[in-house]
Amino acid sequence: MEAKLEQHELYENARTRVQQKKRLYYHFVLFLIGSVFLIVLNKFLKLGENYIENWFVWAIAIWFFLLVIHFINVFFVNRFLGKEWQRQQTEKLVAKQEKKIAQLSKKIEKNPLPNTDEEIVL
Repeated sequence: MEAKLEQHELYENARTRVQQKKRLYYHFVLFLIGSVFLIVLNKFLKLGENYIENWFVWAIAIWFFLLVIHFINVFFVNRFLGKEWQRQQTEKLVAKQEKKIAQLSKKIEKNPLPNTDEEIVL
């Protein structure tokens, strides 16, 4: 049963990575098509020339910056801060909490609280 669960987890991680890469490639193709569209709007239709000269360059540069952030997220951040990292951090925190609970239990065993069943005389 454990092997099936581990195999399923590996499959899910691989499927998630493929989806991330697919979305990045889709974003790249959309960037290329959109950039050509913006250039056509500016050069041939003269759209926006009265307001800002070469506005399409700024639009493409901002879009390229967002594409680079997407690339970094998929290939660097998710690789180092992905599911495996989350699992390790969770296990580390659980172990730390269990250690604190064990220390508190030992402290309580050494110094038990007074019995509250007896009446307290004021």
